[in-house]
Amino acid sequence: MRLSDFIVRLIDWFYIRPVAAIVPLQVFRYAVCGGVNVVFGWVCYFLIYNYLIDKQLIDLGVVAVSAHVAAMLLTFPLTFFAGFWLNRHVAFRRSPLPSGTQLFRYLLSVLGSIGVNYVCLKFFVEVCHVWATPSQMLATCVTTVYSFFAAKYFTFRHAERY
Repeated sequence: MRLSDFIVRLIDWFYIRPVAAIVPLQVFRYAVCGGVNVVFGWVCYFLIYNYLIDKQLIDLGVVAVSAHVAAMLLTFPLTFFAGFWLNRHVAFRRSPLPSGTQLFRYLLSVLGSIGVNYVCLKFFVEVCHVWATPSQMLATCVTTVYSFFAAKYFTFRHAERY
C-alpha cells in the first residue's frame, strides 16, 4: 500500500457523523492535511527559532535578518513540499492538471501566503510585541484563510469534488 493511500484511509476513518453530514469529504481531507502541515510548521519553527538560530539576529553581511523572520524562511521549504505532497496525493487526488502545473500554481499561492505571513509576523512581533512563536501561530491563522481560497479557486480548481 502506498503512503498516500494509507493516509487517505486514516483520514477517512475519522470522517464520521456529525462531521460527514456537514463537511464534504474533500474539504475534510484538505482541512486535515492543512492542520497536520500547520502543526508540522509550528514544530519546525519552534525548533529552528529556539535551537538552530538560538533567537539571535542573523547577519548576512548585506542585510541582517531578525531571528523570527529567519526561522520563518528556514521553515518554508519543509512545509512547502510537505503541503504540496499532501494536497496533491491526499486532498486533491483526482485533479486532472499535470503535477508541474499544480506545483507552479501552488508555488504562486504559497508566495502569496509568505507575503501575508511576513506582514502578520512583523506586525505581531514588532508592533504588538507578542513573542515570536505565538506570533507565528497567529500569522498562520490569518494565512490559512488566504491559502484555502487560493487552493480552492486557483491551484486545484479543476479537481473533482468528492
